[in-house]
Amino acid sequence: MPNPTAAMLVIGDEILSGRTRDANMYYLANELTLHGIDLKEVRVVSDDPDAIVSAVNGLRGSYDQVFTSGGIGPTHDDITADNIAAAFGVSIDVRDDARAILQAHYDARGAELNAPRLRMARIPDGALLIENPVSAAPGFSLGNVHVMAGVPSIFQAMVANVLPGLPGGAPVVSEALRLERPESEIAELLGGLAKTHPDLSMGSYPFHTDDGHGTNIVIRGSDPQAVASAIQELRDLLAKASV
Repeated sequence: MPNPTAAMLVIGDEILSGRTRDANMYYLANELTLHGIDLKEVRVVSDDPDAIVSAVNGLRGSYDQVFTSGGIGPTHDDITADNIAAAFGVSIDVRDDARAILQAHYDARGAELNAPRLRMARIPDGALLIENPVSAAPGFSLGNVHVMAGVPSIFQAMVANVLPGLPGGAPVVSEALRLERPESEIAELLGGLAKTHPDLSMGSYPFHTDDGHGTNIVIRGSDPQAVASAIQELRDLLAKASV
C-alpha cells in the first residue's frame, strides 16, 4: 500500500520578496519522511486572500494532508486563519478555549491581552487547536489542513504535536554513492538500473569542486534491504564498466 501523501503551503510576502528564507519546508520534509508520509508538493503564495483560498482548496483535495506555515500572528497582514475559514466555507471568531490559553499566557507575564493579541484566538468553526508550547498562540487543524505559525521554533513544536496523530506508512530510507565521474558517463547505466528497480527512486546530483567535478547518486525507498542491494548493484556495474 502506498504511503499517505502531503503538501505544504508557505504563506507570506516576506518569503516571496526574499527578505525571509523559509526553513520550515526542510524540517517538515524530513519529519514526514520519518513518519512515512510522502511530501509531494510545496507551494508559496503571497498574502493575498484569493491566492490562499485557491491554493488551500486545490491542495486539500489532492493530498491526504496539507500543512501551512505563516500568517497566524497578531498583525493586520496575518490573514491565513480568515482565508482557511473562507476555503472551507465556515465562520471564524474568537473562541473561548483559545482566548483562555492566551489570557493565561499574558497574565503570567503581567501583560495585557490586547486587541492585536486577541486576533490570535480567532479560530474557524469546527477546527481543533494545535498546541503551541513556545508562545501559547495556538494553530489549528480543519479537515486535513493543519495551520501553523511561520516562526521555525513554533512551527517545529506544532509539527511535533500534530504528526503522531496522523496515519503514516513506511519510513523512506536513502543511501548515497559519491562518484568522481560526470553524469554523462553514468547516465545510461543508472537509467538501466532504475528500470529494473521501479519501486525505488534514483536521483543523480552533479557537484563541482576546485579539484574537479563528479556526481552523487541517491537511492531512496521504503525497503532498506532493497535500497542497500541497489547501491551494491550499482557499485558492481560501475566496477565492470571500468574494466
